[in-house]
Amino acid sequence: MSETNTYEHLVHIKSHNELGLYELIPNVVWIFDLDKHGWWWGNPSAVEFWGLNSLQELIDKDLSEDTQGARDRILQTFELAAKDGLTVDPWTTYPNGKPKTLLMMHRAVLLGPKKHRGIIAYINDQVNLGEQPENLLLMEAMRYTRVPATTFALDGTPIVENPAATEAYNHLLNQPLPEGIPPFVARFADVEEGEACFEKVQAGEEGRWDFIMQTSAGPRRHSLDIRRTRHPLNGEFLFLMVEYDFTELYDALEEVKASRARLHDIAMKDTLTGVYSLHYMQEAAKTEIAHALRHNHTLRLMFIDLDGFKSVNDSLGHDAGDEVLREVARRVQTQIRNEDLLARIGGDEFVVLLSQDSSDEESAAVATRILEALKASICVSDKEATVTASIGIASCPDQGKDLEALLKAADDAMYSVKKRGKNGFAFSDKI
Repeated sequence: MSETNTYEHLVHIKSHNELGLYELIPNVVWIFDLDKHGWWWGNPSAVEFWGLNSLQELIDKDLSEDTQGARDRILQTFELAAKDGLTVDPWTTYPNGKPKTLLMMHRAVLLGPKKHRGIIAYINDQVNLGEQPENLLLMEAMRYTRVPATTFALDGTPIVENPAATEAYNHLLNQPLPEGIPPFVARFADVEEGEACFEKVQAGEEGRWDFIMQTSAGPRRHSLDIRRTRHPLNGEFLFLMVEYDFTELYDALEEVKASRARLHDIAMKDTLTGVYSLHYMQEAAKTEIAHALRHNHTLRLMFIDLDGFKSVNDSLGHDAGDEVLREVARRVQTQIRNEDLLARIGGDEFVVLLSQDSSDEESAAVATRILEALKASICVSDKEATVTASIGIASCPDQGKDLEALLKAADDAMYSVKKRGKNGFAFSDKI
């Protein structure tokens, strides 16, 4: 049974008695019942076309061996005709077992008292595609595939397209194209990209290129396979464009990239403060130390430990402590150069790797700026928190030639500052 609420706009043919005028048409006309999957009626030319003796033989013709693909194609034709009013396209039929390719028009109707879905088929002309069966098979394959395929003339006008292409670009049929824009170019989301592709095709280039196409379903990422061909009837040069939609694949790959980036950030960034993690510092330090040793440069590493941070956690709570750590990281970052590396390596411990060859005086100036930046109180939940820092400074290669040795030397220098009263800095070779 048809869904009459969906197809109520279609003409309803209640019985064969309403088809008397069709008997007079010399061209082949038949009516196919989709819900029965068989012929509902045919004029004398149709009966003759199929090599039968009567209308009843046509109605009784056994189509049980039709493939699901053939059934799907008939349904697709019905849906297009119900939507657009008329379809015109080539079909291959097999009267007496011999293939005939016909240019057919179809209209969608409702049939009989149960309002079955039906199509009236008018054979407009027979198309000569030669005797080679592969030509017929190729046409059938183009019809059935869900991949949009369109043959264009060299001026960008579509010559023939399969239903998948019609479905993808039928929105262009209902709107006027901008002046000077051929239908080929109008399919592209970016007109300039479409024009550039069109120039390649007109110049005789063949290939496969990826573009965003403006389809009826919205912008989609298509891989266009474009090849030169010839018109089977008049031999004129044409080009065939087959479109492979890889939007879902692209989106999935982008999500994988984004997920990898997020995992990288988790591994390389401290999630609380946003500065680098110890893991990143370990990796980066290998490169920086190797470069310094190779060029006889001196590297400086600062070990920063906050003074009074425990009392902030105890008096204001851990949320307040987290806010203090974020602000400390921000203030320290503003006092070092872009090429220097700041990492949080523990609860209230930070490390700065000064990546340029620097003197004791320059390192001392950086430490002084950091201590000065931390003097101002930090407002947290309408309360003020105050922290200072003890900083130990070690140099490469004098105090170590790897990160572990430099951290130990700087840590020892930092503890010497703690013993002296905190809120200061010291060099590891001077403690």
